[in-house]
Amino acid sequence: MAVLNHLQANSNALSPPLGTGLGQVGGPARLPRLVAAPIAIALLAMTGCHLAASGQNATGVRLFEQGQYSAALQQFQQVINTDPANADGYYNLARSQHELGKQRRDLQELTQAEALYNQCLDHDPNHLECHRALAVLLGETGRRDRAFALLKNWAARNPNSAEPRIELARLFQENNDPSSEKKHLEDAVEIDPTSARAWLALARHREQRGDLRQALQNYQQSLAHNNLQPLVAAQVSARVAELSRQISSDFQSAVAGGRLPVGGRRGTDANRRTSELSKRFHSPVTVSGTRFARRGLRIAIRSVGTT
Repeated sequence: MAVLNHLQANSNALSPPLGTGLGQVGGPARLPRLVAAPIAIALLAMTGCHLAASGQNATGVRLFEQGQYSAALQQFQQVINTDPANADGYYNLARSQHELGKQRRDLQELTQAEALYNQCLDHDPNHLECHRALAVLLGETGRRDRAFALLKNWAARNPNSAEPRIELARLFQENNDPSSEKKHLEDAVEIDPTSARAWLALARHREQRGDLRQALQNYQQSLAHNNLQPLVAAQVSARVAELSRQISSDFQSAVAGGRLPVGGRRGTDANRRTSELSKRFHSPVTVSGTRFARRGLRIAIRSVGTT
């Protein structure tokens, strides 16, 4: 009963925050490669299994998005039956079971979801969404220490990956530890300076802390490295434009109020720096790519955003 009470108190833990840089139902590729002619016949059965699982996954995703979690669960169970090594199938099945357990406040279903998440990680130890979802479940059921241990161990096994640091930062944010959140996001962009997700999460963190100029620069860095998700890029572009207007308005107000030097050498230097900043912040950022690459059929726990 204590676990269920804790779950009720944290009933919004799965609510999606504003974008994190990943698609809402996107994920790493799980489609089979084309097979060369000499071995095509030998692998034809395997290819058929993967194609069938992909179609079942797609149906399950549509049902999940319509709120038909029991029906979605049945589709994802078929994915596992068709392709027992399909990590995305285990993840989607766990995600559906997780949602049903929350709705029904059924501890047994939550325990089953946890077991399925772990099976997913057995097949894909670096499954991003599964790490995130399992951490959420552990937190919902009063085991935040286990959630942190899960993500820290993932990070330790992958010292050259930004993804575990981004998810750790998200967890620290949810536990009201902005200093640790910032540290892990800075580590993430240092490890992978091309990670659009890491720059986006860092930009949001800095905007929330009131560091608007640095946030704007980080948003632009995220856009520069985001060529797969034009819908997310459009949202970030709008945020860049809004921050640019806000910074410009704040500067004009400061000048009008006499709070900034406008004459003499100091004033000239300040105006020159302001002009340079204005050019940098208002310069257009071109995002290449015109298609949103749905590389898989996972159901993300949260929409893009952090995180």
